[in-house]
Amino acid sequence: MDTDDLTAALRACAAGLLPLEAGTQLLISNGTFLRRGDFTTRFITRCTSGGTPMAAIDWDAAITALNSGDLPCSGGERRILLLSASLADGIPVDLRDTVTGLDDRNTVLLLTAIRHATGKRREDSRYR
Repeated sequence: MDTDDLTAALRACAAGLLPLEAGTQLLISNGTFLRRGDFTTRFITRCTSGGTPMAAIDWDAAITALNSGDLPCSGGERRILLLSASLADGIPVDLRDTVTGLDDRNTVLLLTAIRHATGKRREDSRYR
């Protein structure tokens, strides 16, 4: 499954659950994790439902691996994964620690994700 197909499958699986949609989209929009084989092979499960390809992230397993040092990440990648997991799956995150140091692009992505999670969805080309 290529990155575009995986993106579509993740979106299909998250559809209708705003926080899950928001967290999943934040991870997708960051552009890092879906290109990492060590992430996609270990933490994403694929299936089909009614002929529609679906994919789901095991957020707990990904965060456990991150926290144990078994999923090496840069500081920015770490922050995005933590924030995505918090939005998507309710995994607690220390916002003071996590949002400090986000670059401008990831800050916009996070704010857009939060807006989406609250139901205030809008089209924003910076979120793709």
